[in-house]
Amino acid sequence: MFKKLMLRAGIPLGAMTFAGSAFATAPTTIAELSSSVSFSDVALAILAVAAAVLTLYMTWKGSKFVIHAVKGA
Repeated sequence: MFKKLMLRAGIPLGAMTFAGSAFATAPTTIAELSSSVSFSDVALAILAVAAAVLTLYMTWKGSKFVIHAVKGA
């Protein structure tokens, strides 16, 4: 049943076994783990999403302002 579910979802079983073998080379100590983590990409992604949301909000408020100004004229 699991195999049928994975095939329907479009996830090949070979990719799942390859991803599972990647865990064999994981760092074993906290020092190795903390030195290999970089949050710069995560921070950049969060800022990009925040900028996109802010752009949508400003566009929405600006269009409401223009529509209100045209209706009042």
